Amino acid sequence: MLRSLLPLAALLMGSAFLLFAGGVNSLILPVRGEAEGFSAASLGLLGTGWAIGYVAGCLRTPTIVARVGHIRAFGAMCAIAAIAVLLSLVLITPLVWIPVRALSGFCFAGAAMIVESWLNERVDSASRGRVFGIYTMVNLAATTAGQMVLTLGDANGYFFFVLAAMVYCLALLPTAISATTTPNPLTSVSLNLRGLWKNSPIAVVAVLMVGVSNASFGTLAAVYAARIGLDIGDIALFASIPILAGAAAQIPIGIASDKLDRRRVLIGIGLCALLADGLFLFGGFVSLWAVMSLAALFGATVFAMYPVIVAHANDHAAPGTFIQVSGGFCWSTGSGQSLDQRPPVSR
Repeated sequence: MLRSLLPLAALLMGSAFLLFAGGVNSLILPVRGEAEGFSAASLGLLGTGWAIGYVAGCLRTPTIVARVGHIRAFGAMCAIAAIAVLLSLVLITPLVWIPVRALSGFCFAGAAMIVESWLNERVDSASRGRVFGIYTMVNLAATTAGQMVLTLGDANGYFFFVLAAMVYCLALLPTAISATTTPNPLTSVSLNLRGLWKNSPIAVVAVLMVGVSNASFGTLAAVYAARIGLDIGDIALFASIPILAGAAAQIPIGIASDKLDRRRVLIGIGLCALLADGLFLFGGFVSLWAVMSLAALFGATVFAMYPVIVAHANDHAAPGTFIQVSGGFCWSTGSGQSLDQRPPVSR
C-alpha cells in the first residue's frame, strides 16, 4: 500500500493544503457573517451559492483540462480560490459573499475532479477502495485542522482570511514542481450523465442522496452551534468532530469495500447513517457531550460513503473517462446540495 501511495504524495499533499484552506474558509464565513449581522436567509444562500458554483465547475472543468492539462487547471483552481477568499475580506456584504462563495464552489469542484481522475488512473480495482479511503481521510483531516485553527484567534479580524488565501496558493506547488506523471489526455470532455447512469445507477442515486443529506449540516452547522449558545471553540469542535470521525472511518471501510461487494458495504453504512440522523432529530439530546457524540456518529457514517460510491463506479469505467465519472458525481453531489439549502430557524 505504501509503495502505491508514494507516487501520489504530491497530489495528496496539494489536495490536503486545498482542503485545509477550505476548512478555514467554510467556517470563517458563517461565523463572521453571524457577527456582522447577516440575515438567516443570507447565511443560507452562502450554501446555495456554493452548490451552484460546484455544479458549474463540474460542467466546465473537463473542457478546461482538455485545453491546458491537469496540472495547469489544478493550479488555476487554487489561485482563483485564493482570490475569492480575499474578496470576501475586502468586501464584507452578502451581495459579494454569495457570488464569491459560488466561485469557491466552482474551484473546489474542478480541483476534486482533477485529483480524483488522477488517482483513478494510478490505481487498480484491487486497491481503489483503500486508496480513495486514504485520500478522503487526508482531506477530512486537513479540513478539520483548518476549522480548528479558528480557535487560535479572533474571527472578527483579517488573519484567517489571509491565512486561507496563503494556503490556497501553497496547494498548487506540490503538483507544479513534482515529476509525477500526469494523466493521459482526455478522450472526451462532455459530461455524459446517461452514460454515468448506465455505468452504475446505484452510484448515481447514492451520491445524489449524499449531497442532499450533507448539505444543511455542512453549510449551517456553525450557525446552529452558535445559536444553541456554543462559544467559538465549541463551534469549531462541533464542525470538526464529524469530519475527524469520518477520517478515522475511511481505512477500515475502504479495506472492507475492497474485500466485499462495495454495494453491500454501502448499504451497511447507509443504515448506520440513518440511525445517527434519527437520533439527532428525535432523541431530544441537549447536553454538549451528547450533541458532540451524535455529531461524531453522523460523520463516521456519512463521510465514509462517497469514496465507496466513487470506487464502485470507477471499477466499471473505461480508461480515459475517469474525469467524466468524477465530474458526474461532483455534479450529482452539487445538485443534491442545491436541493436542500434552507436558512436556519431562529431560536
